[in-house]
Amino acid sequence: ITVFFSPNTPITNDVQGLLTEYQYAAKGKIDVEQIDPERSFSRAKELFDKYKVVTDESMLVLDYEGRNKTVKASEMAEVDQSGMAMGEGPRVTTFKGEQAISGAIIDLTEGKKNVIGYVLGHKEPPIAEAAPNLMTVERAPASPISVLKTFIENENIKLQELNLFNVDAIAAEMKTIMIVGPQYDFSDREMQLLRDFWNKQGRILLLLDPSAKTPKLDAFLAELGVRVNDDRLMAMVRTGIEEIARVRDVIGRFLPDSAITKRLADVRAPFLGGTCSLTLDSQRVQAGGVQLQPLVQAEKGYWGEVDYNSDDPAKLQFEQNRDHAAPLTIAVSIEKGGSGDERVRVNSSRMVVVSNALFVQDNALTQDQQALDFISGSINWLMSREQMIGIAPKVPKTLTFSLDQTALRNLRWIVLVLMPLVPALIGSAVWWKRRA
Repeated sequence: ITVFFSPNTPITNDVQGLLTEYQYAAKGKIDVEQIDPERSFSRAKELFDKYKVVTDESMLVLDYEGRNKTVKASEMAEVDQSGMAMGEGPRVTTFKGEQAISGAIIDLTEGKKNVIGYVLGHKEPPIAEAAPNLMTVERAPASPISVLKTFIENENIKLQELNLFNVDAIAAEMKTIMIVGPQYDFSDREMQLLRDFWNKQGRILLLLDPSAKTPKLDAFLAELGVRVNDDRLMAMVRTGIEEIARVRDVIGRFLPDSAITKRLADVRAPFLGGTCSLTLDSQRVQAGGVQLQPLVQAEKGYWGEVDYNSDDPAKLQFEQNRDHAAPLTIAVSIEKGGSGDERVRVNSSRMVVVSNALFVQDNALTQDQQALDFISGSINWLMSREQMIGIAPKVPKTLTFSLDQTALRNLRWIVLVLMPLVPALIGSAVWWKRRA
């Protein structure tokens, strides 16, 4: 890896630290050369000519068996420059170095891009950008899952539209397919294609919209031991001293027992919009080689309300013999034919099911790092790339302190009196000693 970074690049230290970790993890299999183009001009020009570099932007070049790939600084971070007009320096809002470099390494070592089929035809969110309207100056609406699409494509994955109405079978190159929030059910023919794909060690990411009626999809999941309950998760939360409100946005807790969520163990994340509960019947399907693993459960205080469409507040209360009580599972992994041991790699059918489809949309992913980490782990697990789980853009956290009036007054005395007094006393002691 050859690094062409000038010292004034905002992410220079982050990249250098990250590359040191790569070298340590690779046990000497990665060589890193740091070059400052402004100081080592001749060496930089030699390598620029070798790798056909035509930009002056800070970057690094990965070279593997005669093939090379360039990763620019702009691909490794999102930088906020709005403060430069006020004399402030650029501020890194999101560091994506590990994702970008790992994606480039996979691209070089794997060669051909992996393909994920994105199922359309049931009013799922589009992934293609709408064509601009030449008759108006308005911008065409962007895909509501553009953040997810960009993230997936940065991991050496091609997201390809798949309409099951137009194919006789899912292409062999598509080892994984995504079904995101279908508003209409699948036809019998589509369900047969889906079952055939699953039985041939297919991998499926299925995000359900609880408000949509999809009985055939639900029946398919029931065959695998996952029942989609006709309820909505809700909880009563205190909003004031004597005020209590009913909320339907769910706070989910990631469980530690799966490779997907191991690095997110006990982390909380919001699942906005309607969410239903999932009931797992592991005993019934275990004989068929199907393993179920809950991934996310709702926090304490939630219940699965069966009469969720009622306008009567009295009915929207938990009833023991009617509603579903905790623990409430909202995401589960399904594996058929697996070994049950992470150290043993065997071909198997895999599926991740989440009873919420809104948490992957742009307005949710841009607010919470946890959701992107979870969907990243799910995709990498489905593609048998467990070593990539946990690599997602990192959002720098600003550390803030809240001080009351007493603490501020004490801090003022320390800064204005005590700190200047210490060197003054030391100086006086030195002067007195020399004078004596």
